[in-house]
Amino acid sequence: MFRVQILICMFVASLIVLPAQINAAETQDTQVKSILVTGATTGIGRNLAETLAKHGHHVYAGARTDSEMADLNAIKNVTAVRLDVTKQDQIDAAVSRIKESGTGLYGLINNAGIGGGGPVLSTPIADHNMLYQVNVEGVYRVTKAFAPLVIESTGRIATTGSVAGTITTSQFNSYSGSKHWVEAFTDGLAEELASTGVSVSVIEPGNYQSWIRRSTMLRAFAQIKAAGGEITDAMQKQYDQTAAYELSLKKPDEVSAAYMHALFDEKPLRRYVVTPSQPEQEFTISTKVRQLVELNQWGPHSYSRDQLIEMLDKEIAAKDLFEK
Repeated sequence: MFRVQILICMFVASLIVLPAQINAAETQDTQVKSILVTGATTGIGRNLAETLAKHGHHVYAGARTDSEMADLNAIKNVTAVRLDVTKQDQIDAAVSRIKESGTGLYGLINNAGIGGGGPVLSTPIADHNMLYQVNVEGVYRVTKAFAPLVIESTGRIATTGSVAGTITTSQFNSYSGSKHWVEAFTDGLAEELASTGVSVSVIEPGNYQSWIRRSTMLRAFAQIKAAGGEITDAMQKQYDQTAAYELSLKKPDEVSAAYMHALFDEKPLRRYVVTPSQPEQEFTISTKVRQLVELNQWGPHSYSRDQLIEMLDKEIAAKDLFEK
C-alpha cells in the first residue's frame, strides 16, 4: 500500500509541470455537421462538445454510464451514445446507431483517455496495460470503425495527444508513451487517407483543467480498497490537493479552439500544440529541438549546422508559418 501511495504522489507531482496561447479559431463552415466526440463527459471532451453544440453542430457525445448520458442529452444539439472505447460491441453499436440516424458523420474526435503509468520498474504491468487499452487500442478501434463514415463525408479526424507526446519523464512513462504513439498514428493515418480528402490532425494540450489527475487517483484508491486496504487521511488530503490544483488550471477553451480549426478551417494543420503559458510552449519546442540534435549526433551522414538551418527554412517556407 505504501508503494501505491508513493506512486500516486509521484504521478501527481509529475503532472504539475510548467503550466501559450493560441488564437481562438471560429468555425468557418456554417453548415451543420455531425461530429462524434469520445470521452465527452468531462474535461477537454466536455468543453469541445459544448463548443460544437453552441456553434449549431450536432454532437454525438461518448459516455459510459446512464447518468453521464442523461447529463449530455440535456445539452441542446447533443446526442449521447454509450461508448466505452475498450469494448468493441459498444463501438459497433454506436456505428450502427449513427448509420441508422441518417445524419452521416463529418468529424471523429478521439478524445477518450486516462492518465497513469509511473516508472517502469515499479508500475504494475496491469496498470500499463489498462492505459494502453484506452489510449492506444481504444483510439485504433474507434478510428477503424468510424473512418468509413468520415470518408463518405470527406470529413476530418482529430485525436487528443499531449505535450507529453514530446516531453517524457519517468514518472508518467506509460502515459507519455501512449501519446508518442498518437503522434505516429496521426502521421500514418494521414498518409493512408490522403487520397480520400480526409484531413487528420493531433491536438497536443498542455496543463489545462480536466479530470485526468483525479480519475487516476480514484482508480488507485479503488485498487487499494479491492486489495483490502484503506484510504488514509494523508491519501485523502493528497486527493483534495490534486482536485484543488486541477480546478485552478485554465479551462480548455483554447484546446477547443484548436479543434474547431482542425475541423472546419480550409487549411487544417497536422499538429496543434496548445499550452496555457509561454514557458510550457518553449519547453515543448526546445525538447523537440534537443531530440533533433540527438538524431544528428551519430553516424557518417550527420548534417552541419548550416544544413540543418536550411532544412528548417525549407519546412517553414513550405508551411507558410509566418503568414498565419
